[in-house]
Amino acid sequence: MWAGQLRSLLPTRDDLAAVRRSPRQDLVAGVTVAIVALPLALAFGAASGLGAQSGLVTAVIAGITAAVFGGSNIQVSGPTGAMTVVLVPVVHEHGVTGVLMVGLLAGMVLVAMAVARVGRYVRYLPVSVIEGFTAGIAVVIALQQVPAALGVDDASGERVWATAADAVQRFAVHPNTGPLTIALSVAALMLLGARRRPRVPFSLIGVALATVVTRVFDLPVATLGHLPSSLPAPSLAFIDPGAVTSLATAALAVAALAALESLLCATVADAMTVDEHHDPDRELFGQGLANMVVPLFGGVPATAAIARTAVNVRAGATSRLAAVAHSLVLLAIVFVAAPLVSGIPLAALAGVLFATCVRMVEAGALRALLRSTRSDAVIVTLTFTVTVALDLVTAVGVGVAVAVALALRSVARTARLEQVPFDVADHSAEEHALLSEHIVVYRIDGPLFFGAAHRLLLELPDVVDVDVVILRMSRVTTLDATGANVLADAINRLERRGIVVLLSGIAPEHDDVLRALGSATALRAAGRILPDTPTAIALARRLLSMPGQADASHLSGPKTS
Repeated sequence: MWAGQLRSLLPTRDDLAAVRRSPRQDLVAGVTVAIVALPLALAFGAASGLGAQSGLVTAVIAGITAAVFGGSNIQVSGPTGAMTVVLVPVVHEHGVTGVLMVGLLAGMVLVAMAVARVGRYVRYLPVSVIEGFTAGIAVVIALQQVPAALGVDDASGERVWATAADAVQRFAVHPNTGPLTIALSVAALMLLGARRRPRVPFSLIGVALATVVTRVFDLPVATLGHLPSSLPAPSLAFIDPGAVTSLATAALAVAALAALESLLCATVADAMTVDEHHDPDRELFGQGLANMVVPLFGGVPATAAIARTAVNVRAGATSRLAAVAHSLVLLAIVFVAAPLVSGIPLAALAGVLFATCVRMVEAGALRALLRSTRSDAVIVTLTFTVTVALDLVTAVGVGVAVAVALALRSVARTARLEQVPFDVADHSAEEHALLSEHIVVYRIDGPLFFGAAHRLLLELPDVVDVDVVILRMSRVTTLDATGANVLADAINRLERRGIVVLLSGIAPEHDDVLRALGSATALRAAGRILPDTPTAIALARRLLSMPGQADASHLSGPKTS
């Protein structure tokens, strides 16, 4: 079974056929994406704590691996800002080898998720959680760039916001306006230029201009420094089985991020095209392999990137060849232009990330969510706040938990316990007449599950002057173990008062739950579970017409007042 599932995740002949359709168009798209991806790869590599060269390595290796084995024809993978949020603390605590180990473990988790066919379930993640932590990630990335933008290299703090605040304080004591001017200029050029000429790679232009200005005027700003002119040789030296436990949380966070960002990116890419449809499980497999291979070359964890993928689609990409070409162009830059790249100011890359953060936040979507429902507003705000104040893993967990709780509360409120009268076509006249015969009928509507059962069945009033209660179950949509147990408790409470309880219209699947848990066993043995309400009413009248037969005390103990 596992072999068959794994085989379905591997490349197919259709992939090769797609590559042959428009190779020239794909190559042009690949070059275009590479121009946009270069400053992003450098910036995210530097922001991760492993250095700009790790970003280039990731863009090259992960770009090719994910393109070949992934589930989308038009996605482009590489280092992303979301990953830096998780990786920076790992670098501080475990060093470079810790990050490489996290990437390897995350890759293994992603492959396992793909084999287990988990990809299809990511679509159920609430959009309010996604938007909340996306906005939070953007703020965290921006805060991470504050020291570089201010030219402060010794800022410290336990949280990213504390480090940013410390950098601002140090800048106020010894201000250096050069780095700040460069960062803001690059960010402004990218944001303003993209509005007028969205196809022009203003990020690359901004970084190039900042590098030239820095050299011409000999400005005192920090630069990337020496970059190797070739890819490092693969190595397994970082693998430490003993560190698995301590790095497991970070690895799971990276895997979750990679899965979420890649599948969301693939969904967006499909929407931008006419006939593209990604395979979510195969996409997880491709990202998993990429993250297992990248650490061998000293790269950081990778995922599909919406910015690069969008450029790829707009440039006319039709197959995986475009993403492969993008990686090969970046590889050529590593070999040919490493000395030039090493002179890029860190403040310029901070500006690139500032602009990227602004683009990450969909202000319109956030406003719409905040105005839509109170629950969505709470989830967005809470997820955003926890992301910035604590960490991403906690934020997603809290956001999903609150979303589930609010959803359950909403569903639970749809459950109703109604006494007659009902609608005209629903035996209304006959049921009205029942009240004079000391028979009362309640209809249960909606779900009878753990979120609603206690509230619903505790609404059963302390009926007086009633001998028989009929609970109509035909409109119960859900019944779980908690609902069945609470139902049994309500029945016992009524019967201890000497009131006969009849159940009617139980669906077969709900009856299976009652049987499995032994709920209403006494009623079943006494023949008091009926197929429909008219039959239950007829039985109630027969019981009342037989002296002593309508008393339920013989089923559940002595009668009490």
